[in-house]
Order: sequence, then structure tokens, then C-alpha cells
Amino acid sequence: MSHLQFEAKLNEALRMDGELTRGPLPRWQRKAQEQGVPSLVISSENANASSLGNVSELNSPWSAKTPSSSSFIEKSPGRGKSPGRGKSPTRVIPKLTVRGQGQKTPARKTPTTPRNQQDSTTDLERSHHLLVTSMEASGGERNSEDDEMSLQQREYQEKMSENLNDGQAQGTRILSFKSKAPQAKEGHVNNLKVLYSAGKVNVPKASSTRHIPNVPEKVLDAPELVDDYYLHLLDWSVNNHLAVALSSSIYIWNAGDGSITPLAQLQDPDYVCSLSWIKEGNILAMGISSGVTQLWDVGQQKLIRTMAGHINRVTTLSWNSYILSSGSRSGQIFHHDVRIADHHVATLSGHTQEVCGLKWSPDGRLLSSGGNDNQVNVWEHGATTPLFTFTEHQAAIKAIAWCPWQNNLLATGGGTADRTIRLWNCTTGMCIKDVHTNSQVSSILWSSHYKELISGHGFSNNQLTLWKYPSMAKLADLTGHTGRVLELCLSPDGQMVVSAAADETIRMWKCWGVDKKDKKQAESSKNHPISMLARTIR
Repeated sequence: MSHLQFEAKLNEALRMDGELTRGPLPRWQRKAQEQGVPSLVISSENANASSLGNVSELNSPWSAKTPSSSSFIEKSPGRGKSPGRGKSPTRVIPKLTVRGQGQKTPARKTPTTPRNQQDSTTDLERSHHLLVTSMEASGGERNSEDDEMSLQQREYQEKMSENLNDGQAQGTRILSFKSKAPQAKEGHVNNLKVLYSAGKVNVPKASSTRHIPNVPEKVLDAPELVDDYYLHLLDWSVNNHLAVALSSSIYIWNAGDGSITPLAQLQDPDYVCSLSWIKEGNILAMGISSGVTQLWDVGQQKLIRTMAGHINRVTTLSWNSYILSSGSRSGQIFHHDVRIADHHVATLSGHTQEVCGLKWSPDGRLLSSGGNDNQVNVWEHGATTPLFTFTEHQAAIKAIAWCPWQNNLLATGGGTADRTIRLWNCTTGMCIKDVHTNSQVSSILWSSHYKELISGHGFSNNQLTLWKYPSMAKLADLTGHTGRVLELCLSPDGQMVVSAAADETIRMWKCWGVDKKDKKQAESSKNHPISMLARTIR
């Protein structure tokens, strides 16, 4: 009995008291339309009252005149218009429509039937229509449209996010904490890290950079400076005195107070060919064009000795303690012992042409000589035959310099036809480095503090060039001379380089200035007298 009561309550709940405005066609009408019957007319003879309604409805004049429609619900006579309904069209053509596209069946005036005259079959059809309509409103095919639109929107959002994230997936954004940043490929920087590091510039540390002034600190006029590649007309003493030879005259420039003092004046046709200060800085040796060598006491401004022996001009000089070595145009090298009366103690005959470069090593063990015969000879102290002979240069070798912190390292530079700087290991006799300078090399100096070289050049650049040892990388070019650079000298403190050129000027370059860590030491040295001879030279 309980299930019967349930069915009764269910039928009561599904029964509608209001007017049926829209509903699905009965099954027999749908089949008739599918078979192609244009209209269906129901008569009282073959009508079944149990399935179609009561007799009063069938005899209604509206039943024969009204064509079949998708709703096919008749209106009872004597009833008024349903509220909110419009007039029916003259004729409605039956048409199959797809549910869910918003097409409504044309409204008609339908007769209202009293509640007690409706049967269960009509109520079931009406209930089915309401259920289908509610399903369409809540889901069904209309939801498929919404799903289709959502898929398009979702695809649009995915496209936009790919463009905004530069092709990266959404889960790999910078501020996404769902997963770690992707690993970069081998040899490449992570794409996320580039955002933070691309704008940074790798600036070298201040301690590794050094400002090299490209203008001279001071310029001196040197009229009648002899323009001869083979001569050495400039030298700087440990007492901060610069000796300059201008033709037949010699001048001393005191770097402490800037005073200039004439030292000697030769008689014509003699002229000064070379200058060299003794280690103590109080004696100046001069090579004369007549072949003699003179020693001058600068403090007393007095000639103390004249040493003859060469038959040609003395173009280069070098001191080793009390031994003074002199090179001549004849190709010979003399050793003079200035302590004794018979000063000529040895003769070295290793060159066939003029000797234009001559230097003793810092420890006094080796002597290097360069000549116009394109050869470099290395002599041991006390020997009369060369230890090594280097013939790689293709021009005269005037520029010769020993490394101050490595006694067996020698730097040499060739003339116009060679234009090359070479570094030699004088223990093995091997060339360890060579660099082409594209210009005539006239002089070379070393800096023990910065481990650098500086070279003076003639044709065709007429400049000074700084080199880094041992790579021999070019650091800077110091320009300003309009004639070829003939000679370079280093100040006693190793900071200033002075250059004499064929343009009759002497320029002073502070290319090896003291750095910050040595500033206090440099300031303390200023308290001492700059020159021992400052009071004696007037």
C-alpha cells in the first residue's frame, strides 16, 4: 500500500492547476508529422474520450478550424483570452526546431479547461515539458554553448599568457612558488637570472686600474739638440740632476728647484756624443766626437780627467762601479779603470761597425752591446770574447736595457729596418719574446714597481709606448713629439720618464706615478734634501 500512496502523492505533486501555455506534442501527433501528414482533424466518430478529453471539447467549433501546431492544444469555447498572450497568426507552418536555440512556438489562444476536466495523460505530458524546460535552463544543450564559449575563452587566455610570458609556461613565472625555476642549459645563463644580471656591468677594481697621463708634466726647450740616432745626449743622476748635451754645450737641470746650470763648453768642431752619470751621482762622463772621454766633477764644475784611446767618436758610455766602458764608431769597446793612471785595461772587438748601445747588468756580471752591424753581444766581466751573439735584429741596435729585478733578462730594440723589441734570456741565450712595434726603437726603460717597459720611437710614430711584462701587451701611447724620440731617461724615484726628441724639446711624463699605498712613503722622502748638489750648483 505504501507504494500506491507514493505514486498518488507524486501525481498530485506533478499536477498543475494553471493554464498550459507550452508543452510537447503528444506522441501520436509527432508520428503523424514525421509521416508527412499536413494536418490532423479529429472528429467525434472515431475519437476516444479517454485519451482526447471530454465530449464538449471535441464538439467545439475551434477543433475543426484550427490547424495542427507544435503545441496542438485546443481552446474551449466561451473562455476569455489568456492573460499576457498575443493573437495567433492566420496559419502556422509546422517546422522541426532544435531545442535550446531560443525559437519559441507561436502563441495561440487556447481554451481553458476546468481542473476537474483534465486527465492524467495531459498532466504527464505537461509535466514532461516542464522537466525538459528546466533541464534546458539548468544544463543540457545550452550548457554546451556555454562550454564552447568557455573553451574559446580558455584558449584565448592561454595564448595571451604565452605571449606575456615570452613563450614560457604559466607555472614558470618569476613570482610563481609552485615549482622551482627551470635549470639553464649547459653553458648558458638561466633565463630568470638574466632579468637581474643583464643590466650589471663588470667594472674592474680600482686597485687593478691606473691612470696614465697622456700629456707631459713639463716641457723644456733644447735648441741645437743634435738629431743623430746613434748618440746618447741625456742622463739623469741619483741626485735628481738631469744632464743635457746641446751640440758642444752641456747643461745641468736641477729637478729639485728647476734651476739650469751650464757645465761645459767645447771648442769647435768638437761636440758631445754621449753622457753617463756614475752610480754615486757626483761624476759625469762625457764622450767627445774627437775620441776622448772626459770626467767632470759637477759639484765643483771642474774637469778632473781626460782619457784618450779611441780614434773615432765615443757614442756610448756605461759605468760598472769604477770601470767605465766606452763604445766607438770603430766598433771597439774600451774598459777604463778610473782609479789608476793607466786607465785602459781591456779592449773588446766584437763589432764590425759603430757601437751605438752599451749597458752593464745590475749585478755588474754581464755587459751587453749593440752595434750598427745588427748584432747584440753579451760579454762576461773580464772576458774579451762574447758569451752570446744575437743576430735576429735586422737593423742597428741602440735600445738596450737590463731588467732591474731579473739580472739575466735583456731587452733590445732595432732601428727602422727592424722595428722589433726582443727579450733575451742571457743564461740560455734564447729569445723568449718579440713584439713588432711598427716604428723605429731608439730607447727602452724598465719599471720595477709596475713590471712594465717603456720604449721611445722614431720614424714613423715619434711617440712613447708602454708595455706590460711579460705579455708585452700595449698599455698606452704617449704622443706629443713632432720629431723622432732620440733618448729616454728615468728619474731616481722611478716615477718620471724624460724624453729628448729631434723637435728640440725635452718632455717629462709621469707614467709610473706612486700609488696610494706608497703615498706615505713618498711624502716622508720629501723631508730629505732633494739634491746633494743643490747648494753647490748656482
